[in-house]
Amino acid sequence: MIAPKAVVLVSGGLDSTTALAIARNKGYDCYTISFDYGQRHRTELAAAERTARQGGSLEHKVITLDLQAIGGSALTDSAIDVPETEGEGIPVTYVPARNTIFLSIALGWAEVLGAFDIFIGVNAVDYSGYPDCRPEYVSAYEAMANLATRAGVEGRRLQIRAPLMHWSKGEIIQRGLALGVDYSLTVSCYQANEAGEACGRCDSCRLRRAGFAEAGVEDPTRYQMGASRG
Repeated sequence: MIAPKAVVLVSGGLDSTTALAIARNKGYDCYTISFDYGQRHRTELAAAERTARQGGSLEHKVITLDLQAIGGSALTDSAIDVPETEGEGIPVTYVPARNTIFLSIALGWAEVLGAFDIFIGVNAVDYSGYPDCRPEYVSAYEAMANLATRAGVEGRRLQIRAPLMHWSKGEIIQRGLALGVDYSLTVSCYQANEAGEACGRCDSCRLRRAGFAEAGVEDPTRYQMGASRG
């Protein structure tokens, strides 16, 4: 029996690495894709390659984009500081239209590969307030994908799969560990250094640290010297 193909968006972080493990566990042949979009935490690209390889990806692509050209986010504009305290509303680390852009490129590759499933590690519980991490968004994007593609028009339905959508960070970690994920290979920090060491202060670091505490397992994150670990 020929295994179905899936395109999996991987960032090198905890969530996308778990989504890849879930896709593999479901029997998919996985093709991974990540994006060099001008993010300040480019060390995540090396982590994405590591996790893709460890996760059994058959092919890994890195697509180069220039989202610095439009800015508007602390992750793509060096003039905007990454916040180290919790704020209200949509945080400045939100990158305008990022998931829409990423999913559109993944969708194109899926059509080329003959894949009808795209996995993305978005989460509506610990999602930091990003509008493109909600179930309503994923559902709307899937509807659009089936209107906008040859596969969809010909009746071969495409699905955007977000298996982590309703899980807490702790539940995500527990599931990943059960599937053999090595979280020491991952990088989640918004301002990790070139060695992949985390700052321990940004929103992403706080969510990650809380997730390991909730899961009741040791945090394997490598922190920068002097960084807060709790």
